[in-house]
Amino acid sequence: MTSRDYSDDARATTTGSGSGTGRVTAGVAWAVLLLGLWLWGREVTDVRQGISAPTTGDVAAVGRPARAGLPPAAAPLRGARPQRLDIPSMGVRAPVVARGLDRDGAIEPPSYSRPGAVGWYAGGTPPGAPGAALFVGHVDTDTRPAVFYRLSALRVGETIRVIRDDGRVAEFTVDDVQVIGRDDFDAQRAYGVRQSGRAELRLVTCGGTFDRTSRTYTANVVVSAYLSGKGS
Repeated sequence: MTSRDYSDDARATTTGSGSGTGRVTAGVAWAVLLLGLWLWGREVTDVRQGISAPTTGDVAAVGRPARAGLPPAAAPLRGARPQRLDIPSMGVRAPVVARGLDRDGAIEPPSYSRPGAVGWYAGGTPPGAPGAALFVGHVDTDTRPAVFYRLSALRVGETIRVIRDDGRVAEFTVDDVQVIGRDDFDAQRAYGVRQSGRAELRLVTCGGTFDRTSRTYTANVVVSAYLSGKGS
């Protein structure tokens, strides 16, 4: 993939699900997060590792390396608000906006007017603090790919960086990439802390295939990572 900065004024041509799919499918995609947030807020821990799925509706994720040789976990940081999310291998440098829950109790995604932004669930764990910090982003909009369009192409061992408002940079290492079917969604598998006491990160977007009958995606892509370094 050619490196791309998905900033708010980015322009791209939709090559995946087709025009008009983003807004139509958003309700179902984000509603599936509700059960996850309900359990995730209760500090679910000790989750069994899942199996990385090979595809999403956008991209084939192939050649994932084994988990052997990953760096050790770093000690957690004090809590601080995230300002920017960088994924070097994807060319992503995305502003982070704090999000809460909507009136239906589901996490509120970033606005479609800001397809390059990533939403952080501000009612949960700050990135770098103990627990699992949750970030969500759109896979596409009516007319273009969005910030997490290539999320499933991430490989185990790659780096995600979160720039925080305390001047620190929390560096995370990817240790799992899953595609979890909408009908088989398991909140513990998606959001549970993998190792107690670690600072962890979850990146979530739509995935699977686009069902033109129901006009929804069939799954969610969930990337898991853990704090492995600190910068300033």
